[in-house]
Amino acid sequence: MSPTRQEEDSLGQKEVPGDAYYGIQTVRALENFPVSGIRGSRHLTRAYALLKLAAIRTNVRLGAVDAKRGAAIEQAAREMASGKFDREMVVDIFQAGAGTSCHMNVNEILANRALEILGKPRGEYRELSPNDHVNRGQSTNDTFPTAAQVAILFAFAELRRSVEALSASFRKKGEEFAKVPKAGRTHLKDAMPVTLGAEFSAYGSALEHVLEALPTVEKALAEIPLGGSAVGSGVNTVPGFRAAVVEELARLSGFPLTVARDPFEAMQSRWPIGAASAWLRTVALELIRISNDLRLLASGPATGLDEIRIPEIQPGSSIMPGKVNPSAAECLAMVAFHVVGADLATAMSVQAGQLEINVMMPLAANEALFSADILTNYLPVFARTGVDGITVNQPRLERFLIESTALATILTPRFGYLKVAELIHEADRTGVRVRTLLVEKGLLTQAEVDELLGPEALLKLARPVP
Repeated sequence: MSPTRQEEDSLGQKEVPGDAYYGIQTVRALENFPVSGIRGSRHLTRAYALLKLAAIRTNVRLGAVDAKRGAAIEQAAREMASGKFDREMVVDIFQAGAGTSCHMNVNEILANRALEILGKPRGEYRELSPNDHVNRGQSTNDTFPTAAQVAILFAFAELRRSVEALSASFRKKGEEFAKVPKAGRTHLKDAMPVTLGAEFSAYGSALEHVLEALPTVEKALAEIPLGGSAVGSGVNTVPGFRAAVVEELARLSGFPLTVARDPFEAMQSRWPIGAASAWLRTVALELIRISNDLRLLASGPATGLDEIRIPEIQPGSSIMPGKVNPSAAECLAMVAFHVVGADLATAMSVQAGQLEINVMMPLAANEALFSADILTNYLPVFARTGVDGITVNQPRLERFLIESTALATILTPRFGYLKVAELIHEADRTGVRVRTLLVEKGLLTQAEVDELLGPEALLKLARPVP
């Protein structure tokens, strides 16, 4: 194979690497957009390949493409869906508007592989064209948002499992710590007791509730503009193509995809991707909150709360011997910060649509996909390194619980709010515990104090009232 080959498009001729499956329009994109060096998501490549597979099968069945070319394109698309050509998807995520560069990268790979299958040289587009055959009855305008939405559905299927795994880790800790009472805190000040198990179970519950909102987002993503061609009208498609190609893609992807109710709205608006990004932001916000709690509970040991001990996974300082940081929780927060920032970039892209198309959708799609991937990758790691090995610092918990002035709250039914407040302020001023003042002032006997504020009473207080 020669080092290069000559290809031609509507703008002229260019040299293309001889061993590349991509072609001239991809080369132009590489020259025009050397921005980040970051390539698109594997989910997007897979979704596009399945879309092209659905399209060629539909076009052959409806007589728009001959069976010989169709079989070659179908084989190429199946190979792409398996990941064979992931390295050939070379276009930067920052590229021409609407995703034309990415789309042509796909079309050229499939065309050149199909030519190879037919025994023809790569670049011989008169025999089989990336535009006329691979892209028959399609446009970037309908295929890119369709591929993006299906790709996000693939990514969310993986992310769901990661969120479920982390939630399960918190739930397991909740069960382990269910009988460990501790001082509660509101406004970072002493509050009524809770159990450590309740705190951890609540973290799991929060993630479960976030997951309950996911089906609504998935339903929005499943309504796709495929078959709308350039502006939604279906120009240059054969009759019956729209419904048939969506049905075929649904079968191939395994998702309940549906034809857009309003094909023009589905071309103009990228709100489903905006909704997907907003859901990712919600996940991230909960993770940030949980990370903050864990780092606070583990702070110290001498100068912080030090109520829990987080697994030690690496030395925490290059200068202070023995210092170990909550590194897993710190990483979790940074991952989540990126997701929140990516949501803003997505929001800006979603609102930037004009008239019949939103040309900023490559950014929106890639931000959502990248966010889903980094969460998917890290949440199981965090469950293992940041949650599963957490242990209780029992003496510290007991000390804070016994010394909490908020326990006096249970005395208000007997002595009234103002009297109890007076006792709390005196305890704070003198350093004498409220329980000691109760006995000294003759308000309660020691036995009554032990009954009201003893371990069993505190555990009962820490549990929810039926």
